[in-house]
Amino acid sequence: MDKKLQLLKELSELNGIAGHEVEVKHFMEKEFLKSVSKDYIFYDGLGSVIAKVGETGPKIMIAGHMDEVGMIVTKITDEGFLKFQTIGGWWSQVMLAQQFNVTASNGKVYRAIMGSKPPHILTAEERKVPADIDQMYLDLGASSKKEVEDLGICIGDMVTPAIEFHEMANGDFLLGKAWDDRIGCAVVLGVLEELKKVHHDNVVYCAGTVQEEVGLRGAKTAANLVQPDIAISLDVSIAKDVPGTDGSIKMGKGPDILIYDGSLVGHVGLRKVFVETAEEEKIPYQLDYLKSGGTDAGSMHLAHHGAPSIALCIASRYIHSHTSMISKADYENCVKLIVKVIEKLNQEKVNEITYC
Repeated sequence: MDKKLQLLKELSELNGIAGHEVEVKHFMEKEFLKSVSKDYIFYDGLGSVIAKVGETGPKIMIAGHMDEVGMIVTKITDEGFLKFQTIGGWWSQVMLAQQFNVTASNGKVYRAIMGSKPPHILTAEERKVPADIDQMYLDLGASSKKEVEDLGICIGDMVTPAIEFHEMANGDFLLGKAWDDRIGCAVVLGVLEELKKVHHDNVVYCAGTVQEEVGLRGAKTAANLVQPDIAISLDVSIAKDVPGTDGSIKMGKGPDILIYDGSLVGHVGLRKVFVETAEEEKIPYQLDYLKSGGTDAGSMHLAHHGAPSIALCIASRYIHSHTSMISKADYENCVKLIVKVIEKLNQEKVNEITYC
């Protein structure tokens, strides 16, 4: 497995929901130290981690969020089952009978199954409606509350999907958990690595943010700390290349530049720079929008007195579920496009974008 694939595998398999991102934060810190010294790594008060590159020039912030969708334990029943609260958006139909990891407070990880009724005993009414998340439970294979507590599992412990990274049939498509948004973290790391090889006239802040899935929270605190002149969010978008969709956004056809989502109207001047750069460099790209939902750019563009902001996304199938799929080529082209844009930026260009 090559270096890039190994990075993606490790990132996707880390466990870290909103408020529990410490494992991912430590990984990002370790990778940041390959490009900058410890003196150039700093943090906001919520746990976001930021690496700084450059000393003078406009401040360019790029951010991918470290958290994934998951759950926290809210109750241990007398029979040894776990009740939970979802963290981030889940649709009940993708949850039943899936495997999950429960990370105990002592650090040990246990496998659990989302309980489900076999079809043989479903009533006619149950077949007609989506499963109720409030009625679901996780089965550890334990027989009592005491047995669960003896494992070190407590109320508030983290639950994450359990799935291994896989290369799919054509080699470019990659299966894993938490692409939302570990692929954004991978883009941040890729940009940081590439910036060592090029000249630019900016101070670039590469961030792994926390708690995006519950309200873009880490992006707000991190951006107020950095006070960027330009902000770029890295996230996933919805691949519309499967049966039942309109085919407008395809995996492998380049990163998506969002013109609009539920948290941000993408900055027109900044989008123009990205589109022009992509066309000049022959980097494939797609224009996309989301009717609802948002990215970290929704918080970053409102930091201090405001910053032109945009979301660049990697099209992904099956997001906010147990598993998802991305294109490696889209990730690589996203890194390339951001680096080429950063090379173009300087104080004059940033002023032109901001006050166009």
